[in-house]
Amino acid sequence: MSRHDLEGVVLALIAKGKGILAADETIPTLTKRFDALNIESTEQSRRAYRQMLFSASGIGEFISGVILQDETIRQRSSDGTPFAEFLAARGILSGIKVDRGAKPLAGSPSELVTEGLDGLRDRLLEYRAMGARFAKWRAVMHITDTLPSAACVSANANALARYATLSQEQGLVPIVEPEVLMDGPHTIKRCEEVTSAVLRWVFQALIEQGVVLERMLLKPNMVIAGTKCVHQASIDEVATATLRCLRRHVPAAVPGIVFLSGGQSADLATAHLNSINRQRASKPWRLTFSYGRALQDPGLETWGGRHENLNVAAHAVYHRASLNGAASLGRYSDNMESASSGTDDPPHHRDWSDD
Repeated sequence: MSRHDLEGVVLALIAKGKGILAADETIPTLTKRFDALNIESTEQSRRAYRQMLFSASGIGEFISGVILQDETIRQRSSDGTPFAEFLAARGILSGIKVDRGAKPLAGSPSELVTEGLDGLRDRLLEYRAMGARFAKWRAVMHITDTLPSAACVSANANALARYATLSQEQGLVPIVEPEVLMDGPHTIKRCEEVTSAVLRWVFQALIEQGVVLERMLLKPNMVIAGTKCVHQASIDEVATATLRCLRRHVPAAVPGIVFLSGGQSADLATAHLNSINRQRASKPWRLTFSYGRALQDPGLETWGGRHENLNVAAHAVYHRASLNGAASLGRYSDNMESASSGTDDPPHHRDWSDD
């Protein structure tokens, strides 16, 4: 794929008022979510659920791309259309999760390193032939007073860089996802310290490996206090710290930053994204979303595994996507939460980019 093709995919993914749906949960992870709602997890039920996420009328107004998982990219819609083609017909690009999960780091088993580089070149080639136009690799790092270690950050940064190089070589835009986890009692200050260090390591590795920054996207965590921290930072404090961290450590050559939700509730993830985009400080990149549960949960809970709930569940996904589309432009407000949500009426199409 040519330079212009890769850059065109990047620009399509960060189109104004749009973001990415992360639907790349592994089978065990999605099964746990199904189990919590007493939904039987089978290949067919997982296929039906993913089709519900992708098929809401007008979803392409706010979703530019969907990250798929190996099982899903090989599946077809109920009318026999491969999911990559099903999404393309709605103006949505298909992506693919290519890492093989986080494993204990040798020498520091309380930390994790993401694996999957073996055979990656061939897998990328296969996925591109199946319709994928971008890829994703996630690295996870825990925060304590002493962690993550330099060894953990270095190992994950180098794996991210190697993955990104291979992706660009095979004609796929890499989404680079270094996630500093929310779990724990750490303060927002500690999160900013660790996130800053991680981003420095990651971009050093990307540059050393020859990754073209203009042909990639960054998927970072927001700078946020740990879930068990006594003092939870305000929405504006999170926005200020996040943007300060990014301005210091993310090169302007990177076209876009697509935040992960990282376990935040759906409404809080939207509010944080909105506040970040409303900050007055200059932003050389497009700032939008690549949310998983923060986009899916309203639809999953409404669907509940019941065929008769598919339409209203799909509308719940559409509604959540529309709110995040507004937040990506700094145009979200709390009163939008209740507008036309949780109904089976046809979606009211809203193009925030034309406001």
